[in-house]
Amino acid sequence: MFIDSHCHIDFSEFDLDRADVIKQCNKLGISKLIVPGTRLAYFERQLSLANAFPSIRNAFGLHPYFLDSYQNSHLKKLENSIEKNLETLVALGEIGLDKAISIDWKLQLKVFQVQVEIAAHFELPIILHHRKSHNEIIQILKQSQLKYGGIVHAFSGSLQVAEAYVELGFAIGVGGGITYPRANKTRNAIQQIPVSSIVLETDAPDMPIHGYQGLRNSPLKLPLVFDALTKLREESKEELQEACFKNVHNHLINV
Repeated sequence: MFIDSHCHIDFSEFDLDRADVIKQCNKLGISKLIVPGTRLAYFERQLSLANAFPSIRNAFGLHPYFLDSYQNSHLKKLENSIEKNLETLVALGEIGLDKAISIDWKLQLKVFQVQVEIAAHFELPIILHHRKSHNEIIQILKQSQLKYGGIVHAFSGSLQVAEAYVELGFAIGVGGGITYPRANKTRNAIQQIPVSSIVLETDAPDMPIHGYQGLRNSPLKLPLVFDALTKLREESKEELQEACFKNVHNHLINV
């Protein structure tokens, strides 16, 4: 069995064939799809999809990409949405910091820090987004009162950085990035971290695996990510598959 620990099956790219994709996932043994929140406007859609498809699990969060329409009321609305749906959510996320986008850095820091505080208040794990921001994220997490860690989505970076997240209670999200030969630093890190800290993801419809650039990514590609992972690790396929499955349950809640 597999779990896609990070896919955006709620995005419009799946509007024409979402039900068929989910049906095919079930046939491939992909038993759960974790759908991180990105903006307030999508939360109701996420809830509707979870009601329609038993394999979907949701997280709510304000993604840094979409803060161009941010209003001061959004954090309170997020808090209210979490409180209302707390028993079904697996985490708070996708949240983080991104230096590769034009969104004001001070705003990103404010929204991220408050969301970390909200996660601590509700005793929720976090699904983390990062780009060129590991140092700032790790510093904020170290100063937080989080009960749980969570998952570092689409990890890229050194073994030292990966170990810092593991020390904070986070699993490392392994996706299509490891299928690219140039990703030596990340592949080296994934090769050496504890197997108890690895989870699989696709980030569909984004982050296509090597050889599928320019095409819509899909949770159906998760077995290909797993195949790439088996080439980096010493564990048997059975051990690795079982570990990745259990690790999602160990690092999120309500899965």
